[in-house]
Amino acid sequence: MKPKKPTLEDQLAFISPQHNVYPTELFKALIHAKEHGKSACEDLTVEYRGSVNDQAIFLIKKGSSVISQFRVSEEMLTKTDVSFENSMDTSRIRKEIAKQTPTPSHLKIGDLREGMKKINVIAEVLKTSEPSKVHTQFRDNALVTNACIGDETGEIMLCLWDQQVNAVSLGDTIEVRNAHVASFKGEKQLRLGKNGTITRLEKLLPSETA
Repeated sequence: MKPKKPTLEDQLAFISPQHNVYPTELFKALIHAKEHGKSACEDLTVEYRGSVNDQAIFLIKKGSSVISQFRVSEEMLTKTDVSFENSMDTSRIRKEIAKQTPTPSHLKIGDLREGMKKINVIAEVLKTSEPSKVHTQFRDNALVTNACIGDETGEIMLCLWDQQVNAVSLGDTIEVRNAHVASFKGEKQLRLGKNGTITRLEKLLPSETA
């Protein structure tokens, strides 16, 4: 039985943590290179080498070293809803991310990247929205809301479900533990899942006490 050929999502998800880039950014670099011949994504260079049988050939390099070369269907490059979340969750990718993921007890929001697991952050709640009812594949009428949280390095959306929707208020300083970083419509999100927790803190952010 032949091994399953890796998908584009799998390939980009594997390359990304090795070189500290987001899969979505690398995918956008492919599209740009297809249009302009070459593009850059952090320290990586993406080159379009031509097309064969409706498949575009790309070469990814770091300096003079070749990182990868693969083909992408022309149809795939026209999609706007490509998700890397499932690919980032495979055991092989998790091991690669674990090797690249820094291990301080709390990370800065500016250092978060898609696929990170068991993330702890301290941040301020900058914006909140009214909870809304949504239909999911598992059940009807789940409550969901997003809160924008931030520190001195950046901002990220914190996705809250059901009993979590009233866990934070505007202006709160919170500690989020055991969260993971996902992507929705190309935007990074911090999600709590089953094991994540939120705690309101009385102390100020480090930037406010400096």
